[in-house]
Amino acid sequence: MAFKPNEYQQITMEDRFLNLDERTKKFVLNSWAKGFAEIIFPAINEKRFSVLYSDNPASRPNSPVNAIIGALILKEMFNLTDDELLASILCDVRFQYALHTTSFKSQPFSDRTFSRFRERLYLYNLETGRDLLHEEMEAMANVFVKYFDINPSVKRMDSIMVSSSCKKMSRLEILYTCVANMVKAVYKTGEYEHLKNMEHYLDEDDRNKTIYHRKNEEITKRLQEIIEDAYTLTKELGEAYAELPEYQLLQRVLKEQTEITEEGKIVPVKKKNKPDSLQNPSDPDATYRKKAGKDHKGYVANIVETIDEKGSIITSYDYDVNTHSDSSFCKETIEKLGKQEKEITIIADGAYSSIENIELADKNNIELITTALIGKLPDEIQSEFKLDEVTHEIIKCPKGEKPYKTRYYEKTGLYRASFNKKTCEHCPLREKCGAKLQKKSAYVLITAKTIQRASYLKKMSTEKYSVLQKIRNGVEGIPSILRRKYHVDVIPVRGLVRSKIWFSFKIGAINAKKVLKMAAEMAASLYKNIEIKFILTKTGKIQAELLLVA
Repeated sequence: MAFKPNEYQQITMEDRFLNLDERTKKFVLNSWAKGFAEIIFPAINEKRFSVLYSDNPASRPNSPVNAIIGALILKEMFNLTDDELLASILCDVRFQYALHTTSFKSQPFSDRTFSRFRERLYLYNLETGRDLLHEEMEAMANVFVKYFDINPSVKRMDSIMVSSSCKKMSRLEILYTCVANMVKAVYKTGEYEHLKNMEHYLDEDDRNKTIYHRKNEEITKRLQEIIEDAYTLTKELGEAYAELPEYQLLQRVLKEQTEITEEGKIVPVKKKNKPDSLQNPSDPDATYRKKAGKDHKGYVANIVETIDEKGSIITSYDYDVNTHSDSSFCKETIEKLGKQEKEITIIADGAYSSIENIELADKNNIELITTALIGKLPDEIQSEFKLDEVTHEIIKCPKGEKPYKTRYYEKTGLYRASFNKKTCEHCPLREKCGAKLQKKSAYVLITAKTIQRASYLKKMSTEKYSVLQKIRNGVEGIPSILRRKYHVDVIPVRGLVRSKIWFSFKIGAINAKKVLKMAAEMAASLYKNIEIKFILTKTGKIQAELLLVA
């Protein structure tokens, strides 16, 4: 299939929209379809996706890519299935107007158009590591920011846990499923000699018998039997089946869930499973994480929203396994933004904070503001210790006293400053600065990082920072919207790359709704500022003038 740009961008004389009655036209033009057709659809760069298709002009042309992407955004906006989306396009002129397909004699979509396009995106990502849809969603967001003249200097950030649709499994279920899948894969090849004493895994009822019906038998014994079957199977097969995903998962689960004793026996591991261990063979990418007292299995997304008084747009996002920390997302976001000509501000919650991220942001002319700091908080008074990081000496304490001796421990970055006991004994700041009294002297243990954290804590208490922290609160609504309206926890596909494609369209749909809302507000504001003035001309006629009031 060859890539062909969509030439049906403008309404033609034969366009079916022109043949509609005036009442229907009025309803279409007063609906969401007009804003989508005029602002959102033109922002889609279909040439970015030309690499998904053949460059042979003799082959059959593709369906219009910008129409497919626009349709998949509408699918998420209206919470439709692929079949419902196709029916809406075929039967609803608003969808056709929004997607600029009213000039087509027949709509350029089939019941497989959307799934095939998602599959092309998936395979291209696996082959090249490049996420075309992610690039396009962020590029469209930047177009919207310019269109509405949103000031890009303030951004707010938050993350959301995305649940995998796979079932929660016990260790026994995971091991059984991996062995059964491998046995079935070998059976399909016809090499039955490798399956001696393992034919029972082919029985449809064997799973329930093994996992649920043998309650009187200890789980440990059943687990040991399955582990031995798995180990025997991998030894018997060798590397002949190494390319099969079932074999790779079987090896992975053996590595994660078992260990070899000194006697050479393979047994279940006693320690707890790692967060990145296999959670379910049907979703090998999903990981486990405990956050805010809740268990999560799946993925995590990070959202960056650009905001000012005109409105807000999600201008950047990331999607990864849920063991990826907020602090790592913060670092990657700063690196992606790069060095800024004019200073910008990023507001996030405490999970994004670290001295390393604050320093990295500062190097790129970015002010990183977090609502809290992770870990034990220093006292703000500790920010007033003065260090000489060249000579590794503490010059003075918050009270202005100079220590008579400073010792620096290079491995830990710790400073030990010794003061006269009389100096510290009656000092009003002693409880806050961390000074400890000894028999003849007093000492303070402090690091440069503690002083930096105390300085940042002091800054956070100012009125300016208090206002900025309130701005951040609004971004917490996006995870709620993604769950309630866009059902992000029940994405009907599994795997990191596939689920990210669906997530990207949900981000596109949120931005599309924001754009339509801002466009409606802009039109309403313009309408309020229009005055009609009637004047009498020299010929004695009354003439109306439209005036735009500032």
